[in-house]
Amino acid sequence: MSKVLENLYYQATDEWLKVEGDIGIVGITDYAQDKLGDIVYLEEASLGRKVKKGEAIISIESVKAAAEIHSPISGEIIEVNKEAVNNPQIINEDPYGKGWLFKIKIENMDELKDLMDAKGYSEYRKE
Repeated sequence: MSKVLENLYYQATDEWLKVEGDIGIVGITDYAQDKLGDIVYLEEASLGRKVKKGEAIISIESVKAAAEIHSPISGEIIEVNKEAVNNPQIINEDPYGKGWLFKIKIENMDELKDLMDAKGYSEYRKE
């Protein structure tokens, strides 16, 4: 069973979102990193880029496959996790901690209601 943390928001494409004030921290779920396998490449998000909810932002590659990472919320990318770009294996090791991908200044808090909580995401992944 994959780990799902409380107090995070989740979307069906397996990204998580942690909200701190008007800043969102985005990463991929434990389920996603497990399905991808050993992650070998993480594209660096463009700082200052304005994104829409659900928009593909960056790609991630593993020994098994490549996947697009979608923004769970609209806003502006304000920080990139350089440690994860330079050492993408930390996404496998700590997907909810050191393996975060980028931070976004949230444009519309109302979009949070479209995301799943931990219980909803756990049930979604059981299907």
